Amino acid sequence: MWYFLIKQNVLETAQYRSLQKRSSLTEVELFNEPYESWYVFSVEKGSYTAFVDYLDREGITYDLTADRPTRNELLENMR
Repeated sequence: MWYFLIKQNVLETAQYRSLQKRSSLTEVELFNEPYESWYVFSVEKGSYTAFVDYLDREGITYDLTADRPTRNELLENMR
């Protein structure tokens, strides 16, 4: 499983819906100001290439990890 981390304010509604359809699971990590909220898209190994291709075509920036980051790890990376 791969986890794509995308800042919530980067995506338009149509892009978000398309990514939801392409992923196995979508989670939202909500943070209060001054921190940004994140979308976490879980993607199976077999869907990885198509998911990355879509992100690249749309010019969407993302972080990629093989392990699901905890809420505290996301927060630490923003500090």
